[in-house]
Amino acid sequence: MRKIVYGVHQSLDGFIEGPNGEFDWPEMGPELSAFSLEQCDRAGAFVYGRRVWEFMAAYWPQAESISDHPHDLAFVPIWRRTPKVVVSRTLTEADHGARVVGGGDLAREVTVLKDQPGGDLLLNGGAEAAAALTDLGLIDEYQIFVHPVVLGGGKPVFAATERMKFRLAESRTFDGASVLLRYHRAG
Repeated sequence: MRKIVYGVHQSLDGFIEGPNGEFDWPEMGPELSAFSLEQCDRAGAFVYGRRVWEFMAAYWPQAESISDHPHDLAFVPIWRRTPKVVVSRTLTEADHGARVVGGGDLAREVTVLKDQPGGDLLLNGGAEAAAALTDLGLIDEYQIFVHPVVLGGGKPVFAATERMKFRLAESRTFDGASVLLRYHRAG
């Protein structure tokens, strides 16, 4: 069975977006970029919430004309060839060959995806999709990349209404700046 791995970048003060929705603060240094590219290259599919999907679908098909950042240029072919899944209650279809789930029984639809052969399902960003999948107990691993910046407000990583406990599986530093905290849900 494939795992769902939720990968999210957060600030030191626990936000995934700044007060105005900005996401211009994560630093993709060489070590973090290499880790990310290797993990993405092994993925069975990328999973996005609707808002993140809209950003990704607008950016990655034309990234070479927008950015000359080495990470972006290396990720473009991976993004193009990797299957994509969008978790949404409002979308019925998506461009770039993406499959949409969540219009019906989200737990059943995602369980079917997890039961298919292939690499892990990488959920990137998307606080609402992550919250829905967390509530259903479908996320197997949380990879929180903490960046050395304080945003002073914004969208928190977790919008949980009840206490959740986690077990640390690994911690790792990248580029002398960012830290990966890998967690599994505890009991």
